[in-house]
Amino acid sequence: MINTLLICGGGGSEHDVSLRTADFIEDKLSAAEDIALLRVEMDSNGCLTDSQGRVYHIFYDRKIRDEEGNAWEVDYVIPAIHGYPGETGDLQSQLEMFGIPYFGSAPESSKICFNKIKTKLWLSALGIENTPYEFLHSLEVEELQKAHSALENWGEVFVKASNQGSSVGCFRVSDKEELEAAIEDAFKLSPYVLIEKALKARELEVAVYHYDDDVVATHPGEVRAPSDTFYTYKEKYAEGSRAVTFIEAADLHEEQLQWIAEVSLRTFKALKLKDLSRIDFFLTESGELYLNEVNTFPGMTPNSMFPKMMENRGHNFTEYLTGLIRSAVSSSNEDKE
Repeated sequence: MINTLLICGGGGSEHDVSLRTADFIEDKLSAAEDIALLRVEMDSNGCLTDSQGRVYHIFYDRKIRDEEGNAWEVDYVIPAIHGYPGETGDLQSQLEMFGIPYFGSAPESSKICFNKIKTKLWLSALGIENTPYEFLHSLEVEELQKAHSALENWGEVFVKASNQGSSVGCFRVSDKEELEAAIEDAFKLSPYVLIEKALKARELEVAVYHYDDDVVATHPGEVRAPSDTFYTYKEKYAEGSRAVTFIEAADLHEEQLQWIAEVSLRTFKALKLKDLSRIDFFLTESGELYLNEVNTFPGMTPNSMFPKMMENRGHNFTEYLTGLIRSAVSSSNEDKE
């Protein structure tokens, strides 16, 4: 039996979405007879509790114990936390120290991809087209002038907190009177702020993941937000979301599909991602393609694209995840011998 610890929540802005992702994973693993699952919820202080309110702590001997001293050996961890500390590399660093294999990318890759500015610097270094941008490190006059110049040149911009996920801390600005207020709000959430050119574009998403020792990139899916908004946190996850998703984006010609697939795979490999990712693109009205962002732990809710695109590719999610768990645990056991 493989003892698998499912950690969800996190206590941040994406806590509730993380619980829904955990619901999905728990359901998909319920049919695996060789996997015993313990689910715990993390609060903003890092405290772990189960559904009965029992408090748990993970120890260096790869065991999790409750307050009464009852121990459960942990063979594998699924850190189903969106945002801090699950996508930021912090939780992964702890698991690395404990020597426990886990689902998802390593600490350094997670840190790079969660920080929007670091991601864009990496993409530019790799020669991969991404949305035109500036970034700010303070509210000093010289820094704010960069933002005003960008708005003047581009007409409309997105102001983004550099290390927030699911469009948290993201503001669309076309009025210069609103620009500095949006920047101040973004700085409340992050030490760095990204100013990005707003594009009239189709939003395409690709699931890229490990499957049977290979890296797979799906056909692009598409998300269409209502014309009066962008793909906000609410549009992504609310029950009444007006966003429309298409598992396969229509009317893409072969050259575009080839570029998206090649760039998706190159990004996954160059940033040393592991197990799963969702890589997002913009396709402008004039036919320009830009890589928008890289998600190392995409959402898995009823509205989420990653599992839908995987299933559409012909890969069963349960087989995918159980295969990764068994392989990682087997390799870990060999290393200990």
